Amino acid sequence: MSGHNKWAKIKHKKAATDAAKGRVFTRLIKEITLAARMGGGDEASNARLRKAIQDAKASNMPASNVERGIKKGTGELEGINYEEVAYEGYGPGGVAIIAELITDNKNRAVSEIRHIFSKHGGNLASSGAVSWKFDKKGVISVTPAGKSEDDIMMLALDAGAEDVKYDPESTEILTAPSDLETVKGALEKQGLKIEKAEVSLYPKDMVKVEGKEAEQLLKLLDAIEENEDIQKIHSNGDIAAEAIAKFSEA
Repeated sequence: MSGHNKWAKIKHKKAATDAAKGRVFTRLIKEITLAARMGGGDEASNARLRKAIQDAKASNMPASNVERGIKKGTGELEGINYEEVAYEGYGPGGVAIIAELITDNKNRAVSEIRHIFSKHGGNLASSGAVSWKFDKKGVISVTPAGKSEDDIMMLALDAGAEDVKYDPESTEILTAPSDLETVKGALEKQGLKIEKAEVSLYPKDMVKVEGKEAEQLLKLLDAIEENEDIQKIHSNGDIAAEAIAKFSEA
């Protein structure tokens, strides 16, 4: 199981709470608003907006919220001027972390993220310090539903995927960014249940983290996840299973 996938599972469990769902809605609205401002309010011609709307529907966001977000982005309704920023740093155990945010106040955002890193045994780094440790990939998470690793590998490669990170609960299939939708469609036709499909940063290599460092890293990632401006977190930490179990029970 990849560390990338482990943190995704922890986030999924956290999203079961009402407070976490509220944060998800806030993040989706920001993404919808920014996507509409940058590429227009027509999802047919705006791939980023189309993806954001799909994510909103998957999270059961009311259609009226989506519509308001689009109108704020296009200027039909008064809205906040959001900007995209990304901060890079190191966590416990030398784990590389990239935090992507959408914010209306970059000074506040960097101050908060720097404080979170410092408080939990990490340090914020300069732009480019860790981004070279990641590649941009299409990442498709699927439920194997009893299919073996060989079965998934064959289906994925036949569909045009580059690689498979197999896990019996949730498997990640990697593609070239431009091939994401094609591979996703081919896998759906083969009956695989798609949990999530997006272009994302994927670690080139994982860093194994155990014991106290693993527990501290989880607290750092969780604190970043709680930030109101955060959109995505990328990490190359391969977190020990016992640390995840302890954190999930807390």
